[in-house]
Amino acid sequence: MKLSHFDFNLPEELLAEYPSENRDESRLMVLNRKENTIEHKQFKDLIDYFDEKDVMVLNNTKVFPARLFGNKEKTGARIEVFLLRELNSETRLWDVLVDPARKIRIGNKLYFGDDETLVAEVIDNTTSRGRTLRFLYDGSYEEFRKKLNDLGETPLPKYIKREVEPEDMDRYQTIYAKNEGAVAAPTAGLHFSKHLLKRLEIKGIDFAEVTLHVGLGTFSPVEVEDLSKHKMDSEEAEIQTEATQIVNKAIKEKRRICAVGTTVMRTLESSVSSENTLNEFRGWTNKFIFPPHDFSIANCMITNFHTPKSTLLMMVSAFAGHDLMKRAYDEAVKEKYKFYSYGDAMLII
Repeated sequence: MKLSHFDFNLPEELLAEYPSENRDESRLMVLNRKENTIEHKQFKDLIDYFDEKDVMVLNNTKVFPARLFGNKEKTGARIEVFLLRELNSETRLWDVLVDPARKIRIGNKLYFGDDETLVAEVIDNTTSRGRTLRFLYDGSYEEFRKKLNDLGETPLPKYIKREVEPEDMDRYQTIYAKNEGAVAAPTAGLHFSKHLLKRLEIKGIDFAEVTLHVGLGTFSPVEVEDLSKHKMDSEEAEIQTEATQIVNKAIKEKRRICAVGTTVMRTLESSVSSENTLNEFRGWTNKFIFPPHDFSIANCMITNFHTPKSTLLMMVSAFAGHDLMKRAYDEAVKEKYKFYSYGDAMLII
């Protein structure tokens, strides 16, 4: 498969600027791989496709307010700093992206907040846009993190041109988020409401939780026509014993195992045993899934509608089959489904 196989015309008005009014009332397209059919539903109809003892695997990562705005010393130029990952908690060292990048040099100081009590110094240029910053802050680590949280804002994707609103803090987070560390939401999970989760629980669906802290690498453009030459950025992931037990029992009993989102699918596929069962895992994964790929754990998947040429679309193609994926996306554009982070959902069975 080549990069050009994943291009399609996506009208700009189909990129979702806002989430649906109620989480579980976004639209749901259901692809049945065996029957080669496409159905149009609402997300809460999902429950009709699962039976008792089926398993849904959720990514419990939590998005932190990763976008900060500071001012450069002397010039006062406004600089956006996007926190990517903490490198060292003791020395307050962070990998970040800065915008506009051309204005920032090693040794520059940036000031944050009206009182400018948070200061950062640029100590390294890691990539063309990336930098390493050392935050200069006298308080305890807890106070420092609170300061970052207070000054940061919800890191909505760049395609959303509007200002961040107070509701985004809640809506750009799954209701089961608990392990802080992601700079982008695992968006397939945004459609689950408390009510829907309860109904699934009552029906006897089992839930397993894994963690993958979504980084910006998930959204990095693919710039090579030969997909085997694309390198994914590494993201931190964890699969604990309890999750492996729930999933492996379901494999043994031939149940439906549903990966809620591409991040869950990557996590599961990063830790497969030689018997095609799920292993515990703690570390980093740069697994890139594109066609052809034999999936070992999940036999069902929930995902949003992705943008042309994205690694996420490539994974969907590998799972659904390329022709069915193309058909589904043509239909999604025709039926005006909403795309991307705040968009509608797809269930592939």
